Amino acid sequence: MAEEAAYGQRQLRRARFAVAAVFCVHGAVTGSFATRIPWIQDHAAVSAGQLGLALAFPALGASVAMPLAGAVSHRFGARNALRGLLALWTLALTLPALAPNLLGLCAALFVFGATAGMSDVAMNALGVEIENRLDRSIMSGLHGMWSAGALIGSAGGTLAAHLGSDARLHHTLAALTLTVLGLIACQGVLDLRSAPDEEPPPRFALPPKSAVVIGAIGFCAVFAEGASLDWSAVYLRDVMDTSPGLAAASTTAFALTMAVARLAGDRIVDRFGPVRTVRWGGVLATAGGLTVVLAPHPALTMTGFGFIGLGVAVVVPLAFAAAGRSGPNPSQAIAGVATITYTSGLIAPSAIGAVADATSLVVSFCLVTALAFGLTLGAGVLRSAGREQAKAGTQDRAVSEPRT
Repeated sequence: MAEEAAYGQRQLRRARFAVAAVFCVHGAVTGSFATRIPWIQDHAAVSAGQLGLALAFPALGASVAMPLAGAVSHRFGARNALRGLLALWTLALTLPALAPNLLGLCAALFVFGATAGMSDVAMNALGVEIENRLDRSIMSGLHGMWSAGALIGSAGGTLAAHLGSDARLHHTLAALTLTVLGLIACQGVLDLRSAPDEEPPPRFALPPKSAVVIGAIGFCAVFAEGASLDWSAVYLRDVMDTSPGLAAASTTAFALTMAVARLAGDRIVDRFGPVRTVRWGGVLATAGGLTVVLAPHPALTMTGFGFIGLGVAVVVPLAFAAAGRSGPNPSQAIAGVATITYTSGLIAPSAIGAVADATSLVVSFCLVTALAFGLTLGAGVLRSAGREQAKAGTQDRAVSEPRT
């Protein structure tokens, strides 16, 4: 029995590293795309306003397609589903650079977002399953690997842009490389399969109530994250009158803060629990928002953005983990939370801009501060009362462990 238990732990550790690699590959696609948006804009000959419209389509595609992920995993098994969905996502990287006009770009970005969303749900569901079996937090670290992958992808894209390379060539090479790496990583994930008599999930379904409540916490965190990531440089430049270089550095520093906090977040969650972690994270993010709004000096403003990043970094991973434990269908619940958080990421930049146009950027970040405080008030919804039920449920599912 002891040998079997040790073997099972080795398999789980292997599966954990494999899913971490999948998260890194997923993030690298996003980083590779983001750095070549200026090239794609010029190639498609679209204005700034048209580009803004096109960039709404990834979130629309993801929102439409994410509910399908559960049905795909039920039919093909978790490993095969993730293998196929991740490959579709990495290969979809080639599409935006091929778009010749606005209509083509919108269509390409819709597919780009749809494949991103489905693979996102599949890999988060597997991450939650491994976390439940290990009985310790790993989701923050997995999302930290996503952030690390995004930084790696953006570094490669920055180099390609500096060398003046054609984004069609750059993205084709990146897509092929990341597809191979993704397929290799998927070999080690858990091969979960539904019982033969288990009812398949509906192809489309509204999120369960539990996912809506949990998703509200994710909404607040992603809104604060998206607003800070997209507007911190503009805030430093326009409100604090800094140089363009220092303003740009604030965005990079914010992204690094998020990545480091997520990589270190699992130890904090294991020690203090998800509720206390999110509650005090909300306090820290609220303090950061107040610092941004009231700071008289750029250094304090950048510190405030850093506090926002530290405060919200682990919220989305914990929201996914709580969703996966909230009911009998983890994929459906995770898809519901993911849809809400994607929606938040979609509306945050434009909402900040609209408020800023009507009033000022300072008032916009008063809104961010209020939503950050919502994390403190709503942290109790992440209470992990469902952990034991989720662990018991895994005993009833037909599961094939990863092959060595």
